[in-house]
Amino acid sequence: MKKTQTAVRILLGLMLVIFGLNKFVGFMPLPAMAEPAGIFMGALAASGYVLPIVAVVEILVGILCFANRYQPLALVVLFPVMLNAFLFHLFLDPAGIGGAALVLGMNVFLLFSHREAFAALLSQH
Repeated sequence: MKKTQTAVRILLGLMLVIFGLNKFVGFMPLPAMAEPAGIFMGALAASGYVLPIVAVVEILVGILCFANRYQPLALVVLFPVMLNAFLFHLFLDPAGIGGAALVLGMNVFLLFSHREAFAALLSQH
C-alpha cells in the first residue's frame, strides 16, 4: 500500500505542477470545449483572479506532494478545486471528464490514506 501511495502522490504532484504552470505559461493548448463550458471558462478568465488562484493552489499542492510535506492539509485544500473541476466537466463538458475524474480519484485515495490525520476533526465532541 505504501508504494501505491507514493506512486499516486508523485503522479498527482507532477500533474498538478504541469497543469498549474500551464495556466500561467500556456505551453499546452486548451482542448475544444462545449459552448456552455467555453462561456463559463471565459467568465472565470475575465474575473482576472479565479484561474490564477486555481493555478497557484495546483502548483503549491503539487510541490507539497513531491516534497511529501503537509499532505493532509494539501489534500484538503486541493479537494474543492478538483471536485469543482469534476463537476464542471460533468455538467458542462462531459467529453473532458476523464482527467478530472482521475485527479479527483487520486485526491480521494490519498485523503483516505491519511484518514488518521482527520480523526480529531471527525470525532463527536
